[in-house]
Amino acid sequence: MKLKTTLLLILLVANAAFAENISKPAAPSSGLSGKSLNTNIPSSTNLDTSLPDLGDVSQTVLTPQDEQYIGDQIMREVAVSNEVLQDAEVTDYLQSLGNRLAAASPDKQQKFTFFVVQDNSINAFAMPGGVIGVHTGLMLANNSESELASVLGHEIGHVTQRHLARMLAQQKTDTFKNIAGIALALLISRANPELATGALTTASAASVQRQLDYTREHEREADRVGLRILDNAGFDARAMPAFFTTLQRGTRFTDGAAPSFLRTHPLNAERIADVSNRVETMPYKQVADSLEFNLIKAKLRASGGLAQGAIDQFEDNIKERRFASETAEHYGLALALLRKNDLAGAINQVTWLQINAQQNAFIENLIARLEVARNNPQAAASQYAKGLALFPNHRSLIYGYAEHFLTINQPDKAIKLVQDKQALYPDDAYFYTILAKAYHAKNKKLLHFQAQGEAYFRQYNLKRAIEQMEFATKAKDGNFYQQSIVDARLKELRRLQENEKLVEERLS
Repeated sequence: MKLKTTLLLILLVANAAFAENISKPAAPSSGLSGKSLNTNIPSSTNLDTSLPDLGDVSQTVLTPQDEQYIGDQIMREVAVSNEVLQDAEVTDYLQSLGNRLAAASPDKQQKFTFFVVQDNSINAFAMPGGVIGVHTGLMLANNSESELASVLGHEIGHVTQRHLARMLAQQKTDTFKNIAGIALALLISRANPELATGALTTASAASVQRQLDYTREHEREADRVGLRILDNAGFDARAMPAFFTTLQRGTRFTDGAAPSFLRTHPLNAERIADVSNRVETMPYKQVADSLEFNLIKAKLRASGGLAQGAIDQFEDNIKERRFASETAEHYGLALALLRKNDLAGAINQVTWLQINAQQNAFIENLIARLEVARNNPQAAASQYAKGLALFPNHRSLIYGYAEHFLTINQPDKAIKLVQDKQALYPDDAYFYTILAKAYHAKNKKLLHFQAQGEAYFRQYNLKRAIEQMEFATKAKDGNFYQQSIVDARLKELRRLQENEKLVEERLS
């Protein structure tokens, strides 16, 4: 689905403010180290946690309610964007990692939503409402899980310190109506660089961009807050200066072509030294990467570029024993072979995993997907049931099993499965989409429209949610109880829409 044209030009101005974008391709898989990194968890008592006193003038410009409204508008576009990676395993991993860090942040009340952009550039960006985007290129470029956590911690620091609101207050700008659209020019600029260039030539865009540039003080504050978050969450604090050094080395000879963020806020030796000095006296302690971190990286590598190229890289790495995790390398090879429809080769890799790897939800889901690809519905159903018995909360397994029931025309089983699992993921739009499909198969019109409306609501699209609920109220096949629920929900959605209009008017 195309991104809304009205957002594209507006959102491009946010690139300099929110995107820590290093324009270079992701590190190739052959560069993975064959050794585990020696890491340590520093004591928080050794950290200098003092921060610049920048005041809280942000309260006079954007309230937390305003920022949440903006965040919801961002997520509405994210939910339907082709540039956002729609992979529950990758998203859930990133969200889990982000939640762990957010729990260690100064603001325990702030809600964070993380999403993944399918793009090879090394990029992460924070936006109002606790929305944080991470490019696949950045996830691949990190040498350890602690390095990835350090980037997320830095971005969380920007959010908890409310840097955007502070900048708006200092500029006393009246561009809130534009700011309310902040999400996806960052995404469209990846898909259409010419559009991005054209948008930034406008006088208004250039003006807003200058107003939204992070200051050096903001960057130092985000570094310090991020370092404290990293330490409190149990990660290796030394990973932050290590990743900074990697970025500096990668852009040393491309400063002239660096994006505007790096030109106005350079990643210089002083910034690296400041963070390095803070971790210098911390006691050494090794922190191992999780298996999920390595599996996610393998999955991203398997899905990028040509399938045969990925296969060749995985096979070479296994042969030369160049890997951080042998399990992840075989897992990635199986995915790449499955992608190429080499089912026999994928079966061989799955067999290796079943013999040599510990049980893992990612591997169980891979086996089920392989049975689906082999057109073996009974084996697929058995595998999904087995996988969910072992890992009952794994979203991809739930998705796959429910989709399997729809495929074999057993909507009642799909409905029961989703309803049993919905409490785990109450904000998951796709669960309601599955329900809508199942009710449609049963010719249950009221329940179909109701479920579709709830799906749109969870995609932050109130207008379409209300439309579906209106259809549900006009359906004639619901009982009194079902009709009462739909009527009450429609009233609630209309009230939320009115509140949204009030916030939008205030921001205008």
